[in-house]
Amino acid sequence: MEANRVLIFAGGTIDPVFLKNISQNDIIIGADRGALFLVEHGISPDISVGDFDSVSPEELEKIKKSSKELIQCDAVNKDLTDTELAFEVAIQRHATEIVMVGVLGSRLDHTLSNIQMMLRGMQHQITSVIWDTNNYVTLTGTTCEIEDRGYTYVSLLPLTPEVTGIHLEGFMYPLDNATLKMGQSLGVSNRLKGERGTIRIESGLLLIIQSKD
Repeated sequence: MEANRVLIFAGGTIDPVFLKNISQNDIIIGADRGALFLVEHGISPDISVGDFDSVSPEELEKIKKSSKELIQCDAVNKDLTDTELAFEVAIQRHATEIVMVGVLGSRLDHTLSNIQMMLRGMQHQITSVIWDTNNYVTLTGTTCEIEDRGYTYVSLLPLTPEVTGIHLEGFMYPLDNATLKMGQSLGVSNRLKGERGTIRIESGLLLIIQSKD
């Protein structure tokens, strides 16, 4: 099957510089106000989804005219957030990688929901990433190669009650057969020694957050 990378632009703060990361073969999904962001920056979304309650009628018309496909739902009678709707569409379009932009913001409930959404991706054998100016977030249950993306820190947080058999190579503070449990800060604020590092775990799910202030 052909590899499909799907970029989801949600309604949070997005630096226009992220538009430079769009490749020709990417599928671009705008979630609610994220679709307006794309349109206002000259990008025609392949799909725009959401209830569009955060845009004006005039802005919605812009989105409709510029989108190749529009999926609109009722603002009240819906069970999924706009970002999760976009994520579900990405799964249906056979994504092999989903990159979410504009999903970390002032609403902690939405932020946590979007982070946990990466579990859904893993269940479908899809690599999921959350990316913004200050954070690059991934999830692993096995082995993960980390590359220097210009962030200062690499923090490891369990997304299951515990993660066992953690091995770090290429980090300032290495770990060998370590265990991390929820609530522990041992894995916070590590650093890469060079351009790449390797993280291996034996059990559990590990959230990897590259970040900078």
